[in-house]
Amino acid sequence: MSDIDREIRRRTRRSFLIGGAAALAGAGGWQWLRTRPQEDEVPWPVRRVLRANEKIARAYFSDGHLAATFDPAKAGMPRRNGMEGLGDDFDAAQWKLSLVTPGREQSLTLDDIQALPRVEMTTELRCIEGWSQVVHWAGARLRDFAAKHRVKTDYVGLETPDSGYYVGLDRDSALHPQTLLCYEMQGAPLTPAHGAPLRLVTPVKYGIKSIKRIGAIKFQDSRPADYWAEQGYDYYAGL
Repeated sequence: MSDIDREIRRRTRRSFLIGGAAALAGAGGWQWLRTRPQEDEVPWPVRRVLRANEKIARAYFSDGHLAATFDPAKAGMPRRNGMEGLGDDFDAAQWKLSLVTPGREQSLTLDDIQALPRVEMTTELRCIEGWSQVVHWAGARLRDFAAKHRVKTDYVGLETPDSGYYVGLDRDSALHPQTLLCYEMQGAPLTPAHGAPLRLVTPVKYGIKSIKRIGAIKFQDSRPADYWAEQGYDYYAGL
């Protein structure tokens, strides 16, 4: 056997041993992680990493942190995606928006939302699944809605009429200038599949926060429940 053959065999054995050790360590690490006690529906190390990421994201977030805007000519219809809370038996004619604030609850109509200053923007809807679409939106800023009703709380929770889907936003995210209560998309009223008659649009977050068919808006000082955070996703979902 030549010196070259011996060296190749020596390196092959060493690579095999190193690779095997790494695989065993990885498998052991995964087994350790999956057997950790749950914290908010996921193993506690994962949840703590997500909270650390949120802390960093919130530190640099501000009204000046704006999502990119585009020429409306580049906009198009997004995918029909995420149907939680959009039951087929919904009657748009009977829709009302429940506004819940500390010590008060009232019912509003779409006319009440459309009476607020109208805002149009063309931004990118980015899905956590990896796809994105530039869309032209129209609606009212959630911050104008909050100012109209004189509410100042640390959090805002939003849910569908059947409570099948729900999201939570911290105050800064909810009152960001690009967070809209949207009633039009691509120059026309929302379709049922895209959240008619009213949805949220917040392009500084992944699309999981842009809840469709809002049935209730709840201003509160405790962190609201969030559908996907309960499935193990990042609560903050910032971009």
